Amino acid sequence: MIQDQPSTGIELNPETLRKTLPEGPGVYLYRDGEGQVIYVGKAKNLKKRVLSYFKSSGDIPHKTVMMMERAASLDYILTATEKEAFILEDNLVKKWMPRYNIILRDDKQYLSLRLDTRQAYPNLTLVRRMKKDGARYFGPFSSAQSIRNTLKLIERTFQLRKCKGAEPDRRKRPCINYQLHRCFGLCSQPAPENAYREVIKEVILFLEGRSRELLGNLKEKMTKASEEMRFEDAARIRDQIRSVEKVIEHQHVVSPEMEDRDVIGLARKESTNQLVVLFVRRGRLTDSREFRIQNGAGSSLEVMESFLKQYYHQSPFIPTRILVSEPVEDMLAISNWLSDLAGRRVVIEHPRKGDKKHLVELALTNAVDLLSRAAAKHGEELMERTKTMLQLQRLPRRVEGLDISNIHGDKAVGALVSFVDGLPHRAGYRSFRIGMVQGIDDYAMMAEMVSRRMRKGDLPDLFLVDGGRGHLQTVKRVMDEAGISNSTQVASIAKEHEEGGPDRIYIPGRKNPINLKENDPVLLFLMRVRDEAHRRAVLHHRKLRGKVLTASDLDKIPGLGPNRKRILLRHFGDVHAVAGATAEDLEKVRGIGHALARDIVRYFSASDDYGLTEPKGL
Repeated sequence: MIQDQPSTGIELNPETLRKTLPEGPGVYLYRDGEGQVIYVGKAKNLKKRVLSYFKSSGDIPHKTVMMMERAASLDYILTATEKEAFILEDNLVKKWMPRYNIILRDDKQYLSLRLDTRQAYPNLTLVRRMKKDGARYFGPFSSAQSIRNTLKLIERTFQLRKCKGAEPDRRKRPCINYQLHRCFGLCSQPAPENAYREVIKEVILFLEGRSRELLGNLKEKMTKASEEMRFEDAARIRDQIRSVEKVIEHQHVVSPEMEDRDVIGLARKESTNQLVVLFVRRGRLTDSREFRIQNGAGSSLEVMESFLKQYYHQSPFIPTRILVSEPVEDMLAISNWLSDLAGRRVVIEHPRKGDKKHLVELALTNAVDLLSRAAAKHGEELMERTKTMLQLQRLPRRVEGLDISNIHGDKAVGALVSFVDGLPHRAGYRSFRIGMVQGIDDYAMMAEMVSRRMRKGDLPDLFLVDGGRGHLQTVKRVMDEAGISNSTQVASIAKEHEEGGPDRIYIPGRKNPINLKENDPVLLFLMRVRDEAHRRAVLHHRKLRGKVLTASDLDKIPGLGPNRKRILLRHFGDVHAVAGATAEDLEKVRGIGHALARDIVRYFSASDDYGLTEPKGL
């Protein structure tokens, strides 16, 4: 039995949770400081599952770390069985739509065919939503054109009534379909119900992909009609056989085992997850369906598990076997739950060899292809929008981001990153040692880097400078002197001084910055280029200084005397750890106030990325 109400919010303290949480199955809800539900999960053992969130940050996914930083309290609901927990979790996710859950949106673009066999003379209707109402559903079909072609074929091949509504229309004279022997003329005359039921059985066999069985039945009927000298009926059945055989020619046999299967492939690129479901019916690949989950920060395993639970919970048909490209942690439990929903045994399998593995690879190949095509289309749309927003003359298909990193002018470096059609092009990344500028002069350093970059040729469509109007004017002057302003464009992006404000974008010939909303795709793209250039500059600068960074560097920080210096080194272990610490970390040290912590961070490149290591491929 599921409890009606969740428990009262519990403080997120491991010791408190260890004493409070039960060890039975149930559902847990994390809430933020405002009481909003930000995550819903289910567990076979509530205590064990919830306490797993309190491991060190290196042992849990990044999304979970972000979620736990926002979480303020925990609620839980006990259930009698793990299956009840599955049902309750799905209902609560739909109710609260939590920020950190993976949500499978209801996609209404897919059509299905509905056949209510409880009616005396049922007909096929197109629907966009399947319901558990006792009717038979076939689909969903991947395209509207595909399902309408199938419906037209059925209407030409089988004597199913074409008139709409639960009951046949009433007319004095039958419609043209009766004259063409495509229906029984139920609108004007009665027909034997058992004969109509035979037609319904044939349509069901056709839609279920049981074409071989259907052909056998039709050939028997044709032979019988011929023997009884009903040659017109035999000719009509012959035409039916030919139509069905043409359909079979276009269906690909993918499994020698004549069972119904769904094959699910999951491809992932950055925060986008693409799923493809291949429908195998009676051993033949009949159709497919695709789903895209944006901004999915969870692991591939978590995405697959969420998809299985949400997709099949609302599906009126569940096949006997589901093949997945990603192993699922609760595979057996989900299989048992789906078996209860289907009323028969359902198996979820992650195949590692044989024909089943080939099917999964086919689904995965389709998912990768869809993801690549979507990325290309998104890149084109993003470039068009960037051109418009920045008032550019040409599409900025190649963008190079520029940044400088130094500490009080010491060992200054420049970094250049390249993006093509909105995506990183790591082969175009470059680093520069600034050698002609003495002291602290960011403008002169930027001018030196741009001059050296231009001498290499093969220039981009757009230079994006990390800085304000002064940096933009410096780069524009160098470009004008080199005579490349007509072939390469330039813009700059600067962080807003006020916390929480949007970044400012500057372009030549405009005094005020361009104001874009915080979630504007163009702003997010430019920020990504800027952040990548900044990250590379800081990493390269740290690499150069890593071997010579000593405790004496701390002596250069105003306000940091010998006593505080010793306290810092004792607390962090060495000067590298001090350099990589955040202001919050520094303020925890005795004697280090907010202002001094800020000065220390600013000295060590004013970046929390100082402690990162160079990733592979750069």
